[in-house]
Formats: sequence, C-alpha cells, structure tokens
Amino acid sequence: MTAWTLLIIAGLTVSGFLVGRMRAQGLRNAAAGALHSMPSYHGLLLASMGFGASAIATLAVSLSAGSQSIVMPAAAAILGTAAIAGVYPLITPKFRARNIFEQIVKMVLLASSGIAIVTTIGIVFSVLLETLVFFGEISPIEFLFGTHWAPTATPASFGILPLLAGTLLITFIAIVVAGPLGLFSAIYMAEYADRKTRGMLKPLLEILAGVPTVVLGFFAALTVAPLIRRSGEALGLSVASESALAAGLVMGMMIVPLISSLADDIINSVPQSLRDGSYALGATKSETIKRVVLPAALPGIVSAFMLAISRAVGETMIVVMAAGLAANLSINPLAAVTTITVQIATLLVGDQEFDSAKTLSAFALGFVLFCFTLVLNYIALRTVQKYREQYD
Repeated sequence: MTAWTLLIIAGLTVSGFLVGRMRAQGLRNAAAGALHSMPSYHGLLLASMGFGASAIATLAVSLSAGSQSIVMPAAAAILGTAAIAGVYPLITPKFRARNIFEQIVKMVLLASSGIAIVTTIGIVFSVLLETLVFFGEISPIEFLFGTHWAPTATPASFGILPLLAGTLLITFIAIVVAGPLGLFSAIYMAEYADRKTRGMLKPLLEILAGVPTVVLGFFAALTVAPLIRRSGEALGLSVASESALAAGLVMGMMIVPLISSLADDIINSVPQSLRDGSYALGATKSETIKRVVLPAALPGIVSAFMLAISRAVGETMIVVMAAGLAANLSINPLAAVTTITVQIATLLVGDQEFDSAKTLSAFALGFVLFCFTLVLNYIALRTVQKYREQYD
C-alpha cells in the first residue's frame, strides 16, 4: 500500500464524515429539528462507507495485481467516492442513519472476533498437523513417557518427561516466590496503604514488568546463579553453575508485578458494603480481609495466578541463561534443567529441514505446551465460576 493510497483513504473518510454531517445538519435546520438520527451519525455512516469501499478496492487490487502505484490509488478513489455518492442522496429527515451505522459497528466487532477465533484455530491446526507427522515417525508413547531427550544424538531420543519436569520445577519455584509477594503487596496497597503511598508503590512495582526478560536473564546468570552456587558450597551442597533455583527465583521476580497489579485491581473491585457489613458485626480489619474480602475476590485472584503461571511456562530467555540446556530428569532445584520452550527455540534456530524428526519434534512440544495451558485455563475458569456463584 502506497502513501498516496493511504492519503486517499483518509481523505475519503474525513470528507464522507463532513459531507454527511453537513447534509444532515442542513436538513435538521430546514425541518425545524425533525431528524431521526443526529447529524454525527449521518457523517459516521458516510465516513464508514468511504473507508470500507476504498479499503476493499485496495485489498482487491493488492491481491490481483500487486501494489501498483497507479492502479491502487485510482481504484480506492473511484470506489470510495462512488460509495459516498450512492449513500448521500438517501440522507433524509427519516433516514435511519444511527441504526445502519450501529449495524455496521456490530458487524465490524463480529468480524474482529471471528478473525481472532480463526487465527487461533489456524495456529492449533498448523501445529497439530505437524505433530501428527512427527507421531508418524516417533511413537507417541515414547514421546510422552520417555525419560531421555536427545534429538541430535545417534540414535535420537525424544522422551519429553525431562523437559516437562524442568518446566514444572521452574514454574513451581517461580509461583512460590511470586505468589505470596504479589498477593501480600496487593493486599497492602488495596487495604492498608494511603492514597499517596499507593500512588508511589504501584508504578514502582509495575516498572519491573517492563524490564526485558533478557536483562533479567543476565541478572540471573551473573548475580543470582553465582550467589546460589557460593551459598550452596558453603553449606556443603553440590550446586550446578546453572540451576533451576536461579531461573525460578528470577522468573518469580518477573511475574510479581503481574500478580500484584491484577490482584490489587480485583481486591479494590470488592464492594465496600461487604467490608462495612463485616465491620458492623464486630470483625477487625484483618479478619474482614481474611474472611470477607479475599473469598469474594478469590475468582479474580485465581485467574491472576493462572495467568502468571502461563507466563512463567512460556518464558525462554531466563531459562536459557540461568538454567541451561541440559535435559535432566530431576526435581532437584540445585541441578541444571531445561524447559519445553527452550527446546523449541533451540530446535528451530537456523536453517532447518522441516521433514526431519528433530525439527518436527518442536511442533509436538508446542502442541503439548498448548494442551498444558489449555488445562490451566480450564481449571481457572471452573474455579471462577464456582466462587462467582457464591458471591454474586
């Protein structure tokens, strides 16, 4: 799409709005206010017609003849102008511009939802088809229950259990760190902090969410991992230079703002009448928080935790830099482990042949990860529905 085409589409949109609004305004003045729809709705209708027609013309030319510098702007201008000119005579005092424009908006919203759904379905099927090809070469039993992962070895091994164990171990450490810190900070900001303190702490917490994960990975590899190793050696423990504990701790720091911000908003949304009723019955502030506020906010808090877990499961850079690439079947937090996402990134780096079992295994890993997050989302949804019925 050329700059001229963009200018034409923008010009038709603005011109359609101004022309339609002026036309409706003139009719309202002439008819002493007897107009079905506000002049702005007539303008919005003509603007949407001009924009839609010119955009469709641009897309059609692009698909058929490419982005030709002359044909595309001309087609956009002609079709957009024709659409505006066709609707313009319909503007009368009884013309239902508002109803038509609202239907157009509804169709746009429906199309947006449809695009999101179709995109999700396309992603799932693209991964599923490649996974089925992989399972045509490697047994699903070997893949799902194998205890050795070595896709580049001879012979290759594709047991996913070491990757699954590493993913769950690091995620567990991260949520153990981030869960209490995020929830307690949210309770403090929502229930105890005054407005000035809350206005200072909340942005500071959310700054951490904007730190790139590669920076957190450097922090884990250069600061946290050596500190854990020295502390472990001082206690006589065998600690790997790259450990699940180092990755989990830093990953927990990464998702603290996510839990804190969401839980804070959810706790603040609990009706004040519930708190007042608890105080009226003689409960203290801490008792009110523990027995009234947190149960009422539990569905949202569970959703925040599940979202944080999904974020931790999908993290790659921190694990690469702090936990390593060793596919060890271990639940020892001081050992080096790896995760599903790290192996996916490793398998698809560089020029790969997409007909080899090694590359196809990345799609199988992606499908397993998708199913895992789907189960998490289902658990969160069921929990939200269960407790929402009690407090609605």
